Amino acid sequence: MRLGVTMFATDQAMPIDELARAAEERGFSSLYVPEHTHIPTSRATPAPTGDARLPDQYSRTLDPFVALTAAAAATERLRVGTGIALVAQRDPIVTAKAVATLDLLSRGRFTFGIGFGWNREEMADHGVEYAHRRAIVREKMLAMRTLWEDDEASFSGEHVRLAPSWSWPKPGQRPRLPVLIGGAAGPKLFAHVVEYADGWIPIGGAGLTKAAPELRRTAERAGRDPDELEIIPFGTIPDAGKLDHYASLGIKEVVVRAPSARADMVLPVLDEYAPFVVESGA
Repeated sequence: MRLGVTMFATDQAMPIDELARAAEERGFSSLYVPEHTHIPTSRATPAPTGDARLPDQYSRTLDPFVALTAAAAATERLRVGTGIALVAQRDPIVTAKAVATLDLLSRGRFTFGIGFGWNREEMADHGVEYAHRRAIVREKMLAMRTLWEDDEASFSGEHVRLAPSWSWPKPGQRPRLPVLIGGAAGPKLFAHVVEYADGWIPIGGAGLTKAAPELRRTAERAGRDPDELEIIPFGTIPDAGKLDHYASLGIKEVVVRAPSARADMVLPVLDEYAPFVVESGA
């Protein structure tokens, strides 16, 4: 089993290139960072953490594509990824270009973790209606797939229209750049995973004993090979029993959580997790 790490990369946290090198030196296989373009001060949407006040790290996140380019440039083997990118709030043509460029420059080390989003005010500033966010993400992802995979790309939907177009570079990974979708288990989420993604990133990993077989059944009903789909528990705190349980479910990678903090707080956490990297054979 591989172990990755995720951290809120901010202007106050350990520099992302230093974090990437430290993770690679300790044997971690991947580094993921989240995205928020901004946080409106109104705070009408409750914090997903359950806190009365949303932690400052949410409003201080670095641009994930710029940050991950620095991380990839500082390392040789480490995979880099978004966990997660807010696709509904992004222009699909510009985002497809950024993803393909990062994957090309990292020599095929990028994983595109995406999500539908939770912050209604943030979405509204991007002109996105909360009720339509899943449909918008779907169309934007389908449009990006054609930009990555077709020499002459086009798409026509309710939310996205792309006239026949040329767009290079293509991603370095062939035949398909991996896309993972974050969110709670359920028929709607699994339908999205099976249609246009390559796996699921459940936060924390609770309930996987029931959810993992359901994702497989959803894939089989859609005529897709369930072995093509990865499940990567995200932001978990590792222990031997938990990792053994994940392995028994066929899970091959787990992403652990590091604090959004200075190096003197982050490095001890990586050191604490490093034995699990060795024990798991990551």
